[in-house]
Amino acid sequence: MAENSFHLEIESDPNNLITVEEFVNYFAIEVGISKEKLPGLLLSVTEATTNAIIHANKSDKAKKVKINVNVEDKKLVICIIDEGTGFDPQNVPDPTAPENLLKDSGRGLYLMKVYMDEVKYKVTPEGTETTLILNIP
Repeated sequence: MAENSFHLEIESDPNNLITVEEFVNYFAIEVGISKEKLPGLLLSVTEATTNAIIHANKSDKAKKVKINVNVEDKKLVICIIDEGTGFDPQNVPDPTAPENLLKDSGRGLYLMKVYMDEVKYKVTPEGTETTLILNIP
């Protein structure tokens, strides 16, 4: 497995999610992600990017979303950086609670935790960094 880093920067437009999917498919092949892990990786990165575009940057095309990908010590580290004001993950309702089961949004953070080995958030003055970590066997 090659030590690699990849970078993508997009405008905050939901139409750019197809570009993100192509980007994920590209780096996943390059770093040797298994076919079993790819759907969860794709879902996690697109969910995090969707949150960055819609919730953080309010679909303002003047604001960018950056995706930095690095392979470090058999870990795939993906950092999605927005230009929003940040949020507290503790204040996001639990999508598995009975009152939330039928809602059509609110599952993104939960799904990221299911599919990734680690999910971290860091709010900075410039925006929020969502870091997804997947162990590479």
